[in-house]
Amino acid sequence: MTLDTLEIGKDAIVSSVDCEEKSLRQHIFDMGLTPGTEVTMVKYAPMGDPLEIRLRGYELTIRAADAAQISLENVHDAHEKVRLQVASGVTSHPAIGESKLRPRAAGGVVPAGKPLSFALAGNQNCGKTTLFNQLTGSNQHVGNFPGVTVDRKDGQMRSHPEATVTDLPGIYSLSPYTGEEVVSRQFIIDSKPDAIIDIVDATNIERNLYLTTQLMELDVPMVIALNMMDEVTENGGSVDVNALESFLGVPVVPISAAKDEGVDELVEHAIHVARYRERPGRIDFCRPDGPDGGAVHRCIHGIGELVSDHAARAGLPDRYAATKLIEGDELVIKALGLEKNELDAVEHIISQMEEESGSDRLAALADMRFSFIEAICARCVKKPQESREHERSATFDLIGGNLSDLMATGVSAASDAIDSALTAADVNPVIHSLVIDGVITGVGTVISFLPIIVTLFILLSILEDSGYMARVAFVMDKLLRKIGLSGRSFVPMLVGFGCSVPAIMATRTLPSEHDRKMTIMLTPFMSCSAKLPVYTLLCAAFFSKGAPLVMVSLYAIGMLVGVLVALVLKHTAFKGEPVPFVMLAWDKAKDFLTRAFTIIFLASVAIWFLQTFDVRLNMVSDQSQSLLAIMGSAISPIFAPLGFGDWRASTALVTGFAAKESVVATLTVLVGDTPAALATLFTPFSAFVFLVFVLLYTPCVAAITAVRNELNGRYALGVVLLQCGVAWVVAFIVHAIGTMLGLA
Repeated sequence: MTLDTLEIGKDAIVSSVDCEEKSLRQHIFDMGLTPGTEVTMVKYAPMGDPLEIRLRGYELTIRAADAAQISLENVHDAHEKVRLQVASGVTSHPAIGESKLRPRAAGGVVPAGKPLSFALAGNQNCGKTTLFNQLTGSNQHVGNFPGVTVDRKDGQMRSHPEATVTDLPGIYSLSPYTGEEVVSRQFIIDSKPDAIIDIVDATNIERNLYLTTQLMELDVPMVIALNMMDEVTENGGSVDVNALESFLGVPVVPISAAKDEGVDELVEHAIHVARYRERPGRIDFCRPDGPDGGAVHRCIHGIGELVSDHAARAGLPDRYAATKLIEGDELVIKALGLEKNELDAVEHIISQMEEESGSDRLAALADMRFSFIEAICARCVKKPQESREHERSATFDLIGGNLSDLMATGVSAASDAIDSALTAADVNPVIHSLVIDGVITGVGTVISFLPIIVTLFILLSILEDSGYMARVAFVMDKLLRKIGLSGRSFVPMLVGFGCSVPAIMATRTLPSEHDRKMTIMLTPFMSCSAKLPVYTLLCAAFFSKGAPLVMVSLYAIGMLVGVLVALVLKHTAFKGEPVPFVMLAWDKAKDFLTRAFTIIFLASVAIWFLQTFDVRLNMVSDQSQSLLAIMGSAISPIFAPLGFGDWRASTALVTGFAAKESVVATLTVLVGDTPAALATLFTPFSAFVFLVFVLLYTPCVAAITAVRNELNGRYALGVVLLQCGVAWVVAFIVHAIGTMLGLA
């Protein structure tokens, strides 16, 4: 049988991994699913995909499609895996800089005060971002890694202004399965940081130490931050930190990043290993007397000696080069520049290892690492009871909305006060209008987003820490994969029903650039709350009895069109599989206000200018004479096939680019807000088609600015063109169907 059919509560042994795609096979082995491993089926998502299993002492979520490629044997009832529960704190702890931790100093000491650079690495959801914020405080900035749009954060280490920390993307291994993994390892190899701070989740230590063993092979000075130790101890577990340190040959510091416990000691250890060039004391995890007869050990060391000169020229450690050659890593093979005869010799050594060990090369390497990890955890780790993460639940009130209303009230009060002051000072009417109608009205709308953004990222952080984000992704993964997304895309798209701006910003929590870009492109199709005033105005005027049905149909159309567009993108611009299974609130709020403010400010002023002046640059008393009205008249023929070719309707759509609420304001000024007045512009059917277009066309300038900030200007333009094109096509189809049915 295969893993996707294993019953809940049953154990089985992995017999083989049968997928053809090499990178996926590598990824499955890196998760610990090597032949001979016992797995327990814990649960299935409500729709059967993905599924959660337990192996090697930790829980793992895996797609059903991937699980279907893992064959099982020896199926039996689940049983408790008995393991010696060790006591902690029984091993003496060396002081910083004692000889035990510095047998492999790499050369000269870095003088005090000289610049030092650190790479912060770790699995996703291990508290890495929290630790980065504790290490750097407000002394940080955000950018991108060279050549890619993967987020990069740098900051100065607290109490050490000479030390810079770079927060690498969350990854599970250094195999090139995702862009984030490639970026992380290339940063370490190419940028050559003075040391690595490896953050390990103590509640899931076996899974996290797999990356640790790979980082150690890079032979860079390193310190391990054993995070969430407070949760381990509170749940009855413990870790003999000093014994773990002695087995790994790397300083291990227990911390709680969320509580800022142990961080100062971590900083001192990190500074020390970087300054004194103390590389890992142990990077050999294979046993010459292991159960495979030492085949893996001989293979790694044999290849290491064979390619040593090439590795030196490429700036790679021998062992790292050897293990990557065994994996068939194309990036490393290219960097080494081996001749054909050398590649043949390497292949001969690997084939001999496979024959002697009776194991596939990829599985043999992964099993070597996990065997080492299991051995030291059996000696150092007392497993806790069920974690609080699995027991906690949380309920959140509508904080953002109330705060946003309060902010809007404050902006309105400030606007009234400034308006009165300008009137009392007899300021020029043009300047008066610019300040009140242009700047304050436009920017005030943006400021009202701020509480939503702050609240969003606070709650996302809480949800991430409590485990709810992982559960949402777990439940929604199968459904969203059908349209080319992963389950993690659900939260940003759900937020999009409130406001597209924080929804687009929330995509930064997604682990894959593929998922992130597709989610950003699709989120604006979710009907945001800013469109509700437009729906309310026209539904009250034309569909008084059927207003609820019309409202529901609009939301349904938005989701349906989003799915159809996703399917098209999945097979065109965003080919490829989504990756299988938070940032600090104030930073993101500040980022939005500083980076997005300029464009939003300019757009607000531009809209004010167009609706205030005529072609002779005289202020208009009648909106129909304004530049905006002229622009609306020029583009109105585009909308004639949709049934609303009047310049007033097209003008309202133009102002809606600034903010969707402006559609209502423009219609009210140009037509009026009574049913009789609106009836001079729309019929009930053309009003519905107009609503469909408003639902689907380009989001507000704030959302487009968010897209530009998250990706780039090309993607922002792409969103505008995509949404306008889709809106016109869908509205045309609705109008054509209505015409055939005699509704027009």
